Amino acid sequence: MRILGIDPGTAICGYGCVEWIQGRLRPIAYGAIRTGPELPLEKRLLLIHERLQKLLTELQPERIGVEQLFFNRNVTTAMAVGQARGVILLAAAQANLPLEEYTPGQIKQAVTGYGKADKGQVTGMTVRLLGLKETPKPDDVADALAIAICTAHCCEQRNVWPRR
Repeated sequence: MRILGIDPGTAICGYGCVEWIQGRLRPIAYGAIRTGPELPLEKRLLLIHERLQKLLTELQPERIGVEQLFFNRNVTTAMAVGQARGVILLAAAQANLPLEEYTPGQIKQAVTGYGKADKGQVTGMTVRLLGLKETPKPDDVADALAIAICTAHCCEQRNVWPRR
């Protein structure tokens, strides 16, 4: 099963695609969709949508994983992330792809075995699980790969396979 994990954001939207074959993970592609702060929000969202559609065509994932929105103290950031998530959900629906959503705690638990792991622990385990030579940068990319790993593990536990 090929899974695309996405860490939503309007400035940086991380993505990571992994393949899950017989309980083994293999990285396929990862990176970030970046938008400039000089662009109005609607143009940034359009750019994310267009680039995500291109990634879906190129990578051909069978499932998408995305982090659930959680509210922190910065409401402006939460709103922007929510808008980017909406674009991601739209792209998944347009591609007729099943979408999984996970809380930060679920992602940490799936990757490290501890739901309150810190960012460094999650990134370190992501690098180990995928056999990467270097830590993906920026952090949004490592987070997207962790989301893809979480999606693979959760789908395996529930015996959920692609329905295309």
